[in-house]
Amino acid sequence: MTLTTENLLLIGSILLLLSILASKTTGKLGVPALIIFLAVGMFAGSDGIGGIHFDNPNLAQSLGAIALTFILFSGGLETKWESVKPVLWQGVTLSTLGVLLTAVSLGFFISYISGFTLTEGLLIGAIVSSTDAAAVFSILRSKSIGLKGNLRPLLELESGSNDPMAYFLTIGITSLLVHKGTSFALLIPMFFQQMIIGAIAGYLLGKAMIWMLNKINLDHDGLYPVLTLALIFFTYGITTFFNGNGFLAVYLSAIILGNENFIHKKSIIRFYDGQAWMMQIVMFLALGLLVFPKQMLPFIGTGSVIALFLMFVARPLAVFLCLLFFKMRNRERLLISWVGLRGAVPIVFATYPLIQGVEKSEMIFNIVFFIVLSSVMLQGTTIPIVAKWLYLFKPVKFKTRYPLELELSDNFKNELFEVEIKENSNAIGRQIFQLKFPKTSLIVLINRSDKYITPSGTTTIVQGDKLLIMSDNKKDKDEIEQVILNYTETPSN
Repeated sequence: MTLTTENLLLIGSILLLLSILASKTTGKLGVPALIIFLAVGMFAGSDGIGGIHFDNPNLAQSLGAIALTFILFSGGLETKWESVKPVLWQGVTLSTLGVLLTAVSLGFFISYISGFTLTEGLLIGAIVSSTDAAAVFSILRSKSIGLKGNLRPLLELESGSNDPMAYFLTIGITSLLVHKGTSFALLIPMFFQQMIIGAIAGYLLGKAMIWMLNKINLDHDGLYPVLTLALIFFTYGITTFFNGNGFLAVYLSAIILGNENFIHKKSIIRFYDGQAWMMQIVMFLALGLLVFPKQMLPFIGTGSVIALFLMFVARPLAVFLCLLFFKMRNRERLLISWVGLRGAVPIVFATYPLIQGVEKSEMIFNIVFFIVLSSVMLQGTTIPIVAKWLYLFKPVKFKTRYPLELELSDNFKNELFEVEIKENSNAIGRQIFQLKFPKTSLIVLINRSDKYITPSGTTTIVQGDKLLIMSDNKKDKDEIEQVILNYTETPSN
């Protein structure tokens, strides 16, 4: 089937619906949702039952770049500075030196075992050298996976920040193959230029986003996500115009924005979370349509060997070398090595040599696609098992959903937090007015057996209650927890 203007919306909506409905089964089957999206695209493609002919790497690349921009921005918005600050240097080391070490070791291995030249091997290594933000965010932020210590923020920081390095290596090595006689030495100043301009642009434009969102005072609330969208594209576009790394700029600007208060913050974060999911689905569907499984069959043997070397040698070697001088247990390094998920981004990067007409680019694309499938299927499905084997798995505490929401403006300093009444609490059976809470704090709602109670001073506390508390002072939470655990009556007058 050939895509036309008349049937594009119908086919697109059907594929989206199938992907979303199929993703509901992934939790029970232990299969990452991303592999379902890829599978739907492949089944709908030329070699599948859908028979849709899609052979446009330029369009796939454009969709991939737009989708990655949304995914990085959404991931940055939800990245808390307090959680990534302790692991900042580990994350930066993994996202730069780790990517380089992975690309180099894998490149040498590929050139040794196959008919690829060293430069071609390094290109494949560069394309699959970064962990995929979409894959890592979706799997780690699922309801089934919790990790001890600072492992989750470290993995999310690495996956969100290492795409710029992989992009630079892919573009640089592709230019070496296209323009014969170009030296590797010319890539060094290009690297520093892209990263420095990208970092500066990301910081400055992130600050500009905060100022504009809080000061512009639009007449219609629905325009704020549109304004943010324009700022995202402007950040990417202006950074690349000045030869900086647009992906890095977008991710940094999102981190800066997400760690400040701005108008309609919750609704904007939710909007871009939905957009990121839609972009993930669209990107994986398009890439699934782009691949021809029959053409991939001859490369399964080579792809399997490369994928196994990447998962069991190249990635662990890079992680252990990068984290050698950081205080960390070996089992934590092993888990970080295993969460080296490859996703749609390497497939998008594989379209660059395809478009530039690099020799053996179709072979490279099919091998990269097989590596991604292997990584998502093997690593993505076994992360909880490996985390348990390494004693780094912890139960996930589900966040209570309350039937109210507060949008915090820039001048709104109050904070909401939840405290659960456990069986050893001395507050059980006491009325609220009897508890010695700080004067700056107030119980605004009680969740009791999934029913919501508007509290008064005479409301009696029972075991299992979840108190939603508003406070003017962040330090009040520790004091309130002590009051609830070690009940003390309010002195009578």
